[in-house]
Amino acid sequence: MDASANTPQLLRRTNLRAVLEVLRSVPSVTGTDLINATGLTRATVIAVCDDLIARGWARETPSLRTDRQKGRPARRFEFNESAGYVLGLDVGIATVRVLAADLSGAVVGGSEARFPRHGGQPEERRDVVTAAVDAALADAGIEASAVLCTGMGIAAQVTGNGDVAPGQEVAPMFDLGLSREFGDTRGWPLLVENDAKLAALAERWRGVGAGEENLAVILAGERLGSGIIESGRLLHGASGGTGGMGALQLVEGVGNEDGIAKLARLWGSAALRDGHNGRIRELVGPDTNRASARLVFEAAAAGDPVAVEILNRIAARMARVLALVSSFFDPRLIVIGGAVAASATALLPAMTRELAHYVAEPPRLAVSDLGKMLVPTGAVRLALDYVETHLLNLVPEPKR
Repeated sequence: MDASANTPQLLRRTNLRAVLEVLRSVPSVTGTDLINATGLTRATVIAVCDDLIARGWARETPSLRTDRQKGRPARRFEFNESAGYVLGLDVGIATVRVLAADLSGAVVGGSEARFPRHGGQPEERRDVVTAAVDAALADAGIEASAVLCTGMGIAAQVTGNGDVAPGQEVAPMFDLGLSREFGDTRGWPLLVENDAKLAALAERWRGVGAGEENLAVILAGERLGSGIIESGRLLHGASGGTGGMGALQLVEGVGNEDGIAKLARLWGSAALRDGHNGRIRELVGPDTNRASARLVFEAAAAGDPVAVEILNRIAARMARVLALVSSFFDPRLIVIGGAVAASATALLPAMTRELAHYVAEPPRLAVSDLGKMLVPTGAVRLALDYVETHLLNLVPEPKR
């Protein structure tokens, strides 16, 4: 078959993509604007815009005539952000969160659900996820057929092929057959990624690290995990393990992957068992020795010396983790995210002081302001990146 036979089709798709990229970057444009931006002829630009309108990716906007204008006003075109939707999922140990967003990234709906106690069996967990997805679609008021891609973050290492890396104790909790459920049954591409890596995408897109080219994000709730962006690229490594924290067992003064919330809970509870009778006890009450992380932070804010000492221990330990990340990846900014992000603000001064002992030029430290939407926001960004790359393949050719 003559390879040149495809040349007109390839040229047409190249022109479509060039115009579409401009439309996606501005509120609206005229044909003249598109000519200047793409270098295409007027006839080609108008033909491409009409083609994109037929496909549903663009729409024509009303043009207002001015008093000085003669003849027909120039046609104006804009990207149709409602041409399709993406879903972003955060599948954790205990909870699943789902965001539905249009093609501009604006969130139009969402849902949240809890898994059965102690995690549940794979079949039960899959049912919870699919029900949460259906609830998000209903909340957004969109049909399943309008979804173009789904991104999903999981609390486990993910290979470069999007599979749950083997050999992990938590693997059965996340290897749920959702690629078949969403891909074969619903026709959605499913992109799976580690949750900390998606947190990094989210922070660079819409968080305190917006636009930062060299960024590390550490999820620091129950377990520590990090996502690394270097020169604008999300790092994965040979098997998806970049940013993993398993080596912390080798770090003196750290020893494992326990996160801020878990440490605060464990050390606060230990203080109660040892007879502490201060503000932590007042907040927890007399009938239990189990302290939550939130109450330990509250007690520290109220001046409880035991709680303050716990936070100082956590800050000193976290500074060693930050030093490790800083030494290996040299980010300009490290963002602390996850379930404890709001409370972790209290740790920033001590972590900053301690980090200076280990790193000659410490990166700036910050706390994420995306809250529990951090990972699903990154999953939305992952799905949008896929759609933007494959845009012209996601809908059929318009009928002529």
